[in-house]
Amino acid sequence: MQPLVNATVYIVDDDAEVRDALAWMLRSRRLLSESFASAEAFEAMLRSRPPQVDPACALLDVRMPGMSGLALFDRLVEMDVIAALPVIFLTGHADVPTAVATVKRGAFDFCEKPFSDNVLVDRIEHALQASSAYLETLRSQQGVRERVAELTDREQAVMRLVIDGLPNKLIADELTISVRTVEVHRARVFDKMQVKSAVELANLLRDLS
Repeated sequence: MQPLVNATVYIVDDDAEVRDALAWMLRSRRLLSESFASAEAFEAMLRSRPPQVDPACALLDVRMPGMSGLALFDRLVEMDVIAALPVIFLTGHADVPTAVATVKRGAFDFCEKPFSDNVLVDRIEHALQASSAYLETLRSQQGVRERVAELTDREQAVMRLVIDGLPNKLIADELTISVRTVEVHRARVFDKMQVKSAVELANLLRDLS
């Protein structure tokens, strides 16, 4: 699996030696990282930065002074960022049941200490791929919204009726326009939305919901 361009692994652990060791391991695998000594510092960074555009994931220690990794995870859920920023917990044996329960709540995975570098890197790479796929979906959906916004009011009205499955004759009756005018608007809608059929159009817009 090739490293993603501009992908970042955020390391959140109060132990400086652990942070340094993880950062070194990631560098050796051609993965960029940023380290934080507390959950509070990491949360502050997230809240102050622009919206995420590049793949990323977070390695969170479960037990830390102040805000714990579990409490930080709850904050990330509230911020609605865990799809774009998958979380992998680093946990001791005693915390495994808690980590498993957190995975069921949306954490990406957990890695039990002492962990294998290869196993951890594999999980990190899968988390970054998941982040990349989610961000690509968001970009695609934004592109669809922009195309819809470029339609005229009449084109949007025709589009809604096309999606409802109405034939051109009934669309014409509904909008009190000629069938030929419906055909013209329909062709323009398909062209602007970059689709070739009503089914493709419906599927495209359904993905926005």
